[in-house]
Amino acid sequence: MTGILLAAGKGTRFDRSGIKNKLTRILPSGGSVVAASARNLKTALPTMIVVVRPGSVDIVDQLQSIDCRIVECPFADEGMAASLVHALSEAQDAQGWVIALADMPYVRPATIAALAEAISHGADIAVPTYRGQRGNPVAFSRKHLPELLRLTGDNGARRLLATFPVIEIATNDAGICKDIDTVADLA
Repeated sequence: MTGILLAAGKGTRFDRSGIKNKLTRILPSGGSVVAASARNLKTALPTMIVVVRPGSVDIVDQLQSIDCRIVECPFADEGMAASLVHALSEAQDAQGWVIALADMPYVRPATIAALAEAISHGADIAVPTYRGQRGNPVAFSRKHLPELLRLTGDNGARRLLATFPVIEIATNDAGICKDIDTVADLA
């Protein structure tokens, strides 16, 4: 299993000007948003890729202490799907992928591990739930690689979740539903 951390978005809901990158903001725990997200993914899945926009020096700096492969997506402006497809093209040999969002630093490593385990035990798509609500990250088996590589736009793999059977993994992890979209979300 390979972890994919999508960190190539513009974050315009956080700062319309694009000057303040939400991923480099510091959390109350002391680390940056992107570093916390990457550490949680790395704890569960030793093999991981982080996808960034070209020239994302500030994000790359935040990830220096985490052993991960960082790849720049030259097509990041085309939407989340472009970043995902780029990462998948770098990790096509994996048996499956847990696709996580860099602005979700509160997802527990145990949740990520449970998703990877579901794929290892035969699930094709696995999502976590908290109190009945689906969240992120999402795990896919290699069976869905052709569909994943054809994704376009800014919806990521949402269409696949609506089209194919999905195994829901019940968790007590509220972090699967909490992303950082505004300054208030940092508290």
